[in-house]
Amino acid sequence: MLWSDPENEPPKEMRDAQAMLRRMGLLLALAMLVAMLAVGLH
Repeated sequence: MLWSDPENEPPKEMRDAQAMLRRMGLLLALAMLVAMLAVGLH
């Protein structure tokens, strides 16, 4: 690796997909939490 090498930046589509997956994961975790609370209250 030389200092003059360009940054190993993933393409925009890849970054967008990763951000979307992260959001989906957060939503899924939140939904699981709500579902567990709902089951626990009944």
